[in-house]
Amino acid sequence: MSKYNKIDSKKIKTYSIKTRKSKTEIKSFAKPLEPNSNVYGFLDSLPKYLKADDLKRLLKSILNAKRKKKPIILMLGAHPIKCGLSPVLIDLMQEGFVTLLSTNGAGAIHDVEIALWGKTSEEVERGIEDGSFGMAKETGEIFNQISSIAGEKDMGLGETIGKRMLELKARFRKHSLLANAYRLNIPACVHVAFGTDIVHQHPSFDPASTGRATYADFKILAHEVSKLNNEGVVLHFGSAVVLPEVFLKALSVARNIKGKIQNFTTANFDMIQHYRPNVNVVLRPTQKSGQGFSFTGHHEIMIPLLAWALKSVNKNEQKRR
Repeated sequence: MSKYNKIDSKKIKTYSIKTRKSKTEIKSFAKPLEPNSNVYGFLDSLPKYLKADDLKRLLKSILNAKRKKKPIILMLGAHPIKCGLSPVLIDLMQEGFVTLLSTNGAGAIHDVEIALWGKTSEEVERGIEDGSFGMAKETGEIFNQISSIAGEKDMGLGETIGKRMLELKARFRKHSLLANAYRLNIPACVHVAFGTDIVHQHPSFDPASTGRATYADFKILAHEVSKLNNEGVVLHFGSAVVLPEVFLKALSVARNIKGKIQNFTTANFDMIQHYRPNVNVVLRPTQKSGQGFSFTGHHEIMIPLLAWALKSVNKNEQKRR
């Protein structure tokens, strides 16, 4: 027998599971989908828990913002463009699900290359070995030329790029986010961090003009952010650092000038949940009011899924009205 004292397990108190509150019940389980199910069947088949429930709440918030003509700000890094998602995003713009488009310098560069030449994204591993990475002559020349024009005219970089793609009648302009934003009168903002983009390597790069143009875009973004109060929406896709930082500063400027901007919805979609998107987009802006969501998954799956759900539910609501 042990020389140490033991607790008397016979004194443990139990209770009936029938009286216990349980977080999981079969009434909220997932349902198998029928082969011919539509988006409603899909959404209804999801379990009523965690991210599945968050997705439904986000859809409701976006549709509500659209119906009430509140801002729906779409921020995206370069990756969704490189993954070939521009047609899906352009369609959402045309359907009224975007009131402002925001991207970083890399996103704008990929968009310009797609508009003009129908292709983008190089083999970095090969080019970095001999110093040819990022040295495509035409890309540097046209992008830096547009940046100089934007700076001289006190226009935003995104607006100037979109306008120029249409003026040049870029062969693949129908696939350009920035060209279509300009065509649809949707503000498009490009937020440049110096030294991060391939066009900064070129001798034609004019940092002063680019700085003025990207700062104009910051002020355009801050203006739209100032209208988020009471049920606006911010959607963020795939920028680990630049756009979350820009958004947080734009929100601070907007609150400084306009006062309370609260009770809005934010959502971060990414393949990996990074610190800044979750803190600067999801948590800090909504800490006192509103709601923030985070979803993990590949953009090439998640963005079409979100777009499909939005368009389908919106179409059904319009029929009912």
